[in-house]
Amino acid sequence: MKGKRIVLSFAVMAMTVAGGAAANEIYKWTDEDGNVYYEDRPSGARTEERLDITYQPTNSSAVDKRVESRHERETARAEAASVAAAAEQEAAENAAAAQARQEKCDRSRARLESYLQSRRLYRTGDDGQRIYLDEAQRQEARQKAEEQITEFCS
Repeated sequence: MKGKRIVLSFAVMAMTVAGGAAANEIYKWTDEDGNVYYEDRPSGARTEERLDITYQPTNSSAVDKRVESRHERETARAEAASVAAAAEQEAAENAAAAQARQEKCDRSRARLESYLQSRRLYRTGDDGQRIYLDEAQRQEARQKAEEQITEFCS
């Protein structure tokens, strides 16, 4: 009984080895229309040639390293894109703030120019009537306009 098992084991191993060797035989042939075929059995075609295929088993640790490397590159690329987007958004916000500051500067300069050139300054009251400013109030309005110019135009 033990002898049969040993013989059966050797037979299975022999078929496994022979199957692996047969898997290395690839045949290439071309038909009359110029189509190229690859098969694992001979076809008997006139243009048939046997290709010697050699292979090595896949090194799983090398594959894991390549996958990890690719993942790290993709992560770094995504992070760089995120940083660039944040920088671009910050630059846009800074540009908008600078434009708003320039507009306030221009309005403050125009207001001061108006205060300096006009003889009588007034403000509109709640009832829609003009309330003219005295000299102290005019001086205070000019001073406030100059402070705004200093703040926004520097």
